[in-house]
Amino acid sequence: MRSLRSLRLLLSLAFVLASFTHTPAYAAPQKDFKICWVLYAGWMPWGYAKTQGIIDKWARKYDIKIDLVELDDYVGSINQYTAGKFDGCAMTNMDALTIPAASGIDSTALIVSDYSNGNDGVLIKGKGKTLADLKGQKINLVQFSVSHYLLARALETAGLSEGDVHVVNTSDGGIVAAFASPAVHNTVTWNPMLAELKAQPDISEVFDSSQIPGEIMDMMVVNTNTLKDNPALGKALTGAWFETIQMMKADTAQGHSALKAMAKSSGTDLAGYKRQLATTALFYTPQQALEFVTSPDLPRIMALIAQFSFRHGLLGHGASSANVVGVSYDHGVTTGSKTNVRLRFDPTYVRMAAEGKL
Repeated sequence: MRSLRSLRLLLSLAFVLASFTHTPAYAAPQKDFKICWVLYAGWMPWGYAKTQGIIDKWARKYDIKIDLVELDDYVGSINQYTAGKFDGCAMTNMDALTIPAASGIDSTALIVSDYSNGNDGVLIKGKGKTLADLKGQKINLVQFSVSHYLLARALETAGLSEGDVHVVNTSDGGIVAAFASPAVHNTVTWNPMLAELKAQPDISEVFDSSQIPGEIMDMMVVNTNTLKDNPALGKALTGAWFETIQMMKADTAQGHSALKAMAKSSGTDLAGYKRQLATTALFYTPQQALEFVTSPDLPRIMALIAQFSFRHGLLGHGASSANVVGVSYDHGVTTGSKTNVRLRFDPTYVRMAAEGKL
């Protein structure tokens, strides 16, 4: 299910894609919008909001139409957004920086919906293992994904670096089979593969994303120019999102029904979906989301993401530093280039939701 963390395309391909995409300096008022998403525990509310008419209800309130499209290819969905095929797309903070933003597409994190709080982990075969046991070892993971980022952060805590290990690029669909091989002793992956592998005997989970809280975020990203000229889109999406997740959080028949529907749509049962939600720090209220996106920790986190991305050549061909792409936050704070801001954490619409103004 979490093909969300799948292998990104080579950055050169992203730039080729961007070069064939005409991106105007401004958008224009419009009535019809297309938003894409893929299956993942923290994004299932989008699908439920569509099937239950919640998206349509909020769109009608602002006299617009929103076509919420489920896609089966995560990286493909981001590339289509980058190419201008969609007005918005669900993606991680790292992917938002290294694909559309690095390709020159000005994008806004409309809603930071959750962060991984144990959904991603580092595993070693054998009981009682520690991060120190990774030194000099091969580690199977999806290269340049958030699994790779998690490994880098884990190694730092143990006084190691990426140069102390050997990464073996492995597709997300091949992680479980690879780990079954006697030749593979270490892996980094995400749920549900992580849970499946952890359940095997004699496995040590030596690090997980709960140890770097807030660093692996899931977001709804929209084109900044489109949002600027069409605030109705931001209002409708934000209103629909918080209505839906507050419904699923409620201890009511309606809330239980919503959870069951989301579990079924994601290919698991209610217990399985709840286990995935347990390691997904969803912001169930706009107040929680607002507190996170206005936190002084956010610029620090994104600077770490930018540094990792630069080290691996993910910020563009010829990027001179980790600061080549600017990221802006609340109260005029910016990390990276102030003259090349291409990713914006704008809490305007979440703040409106928190204040009951949608």
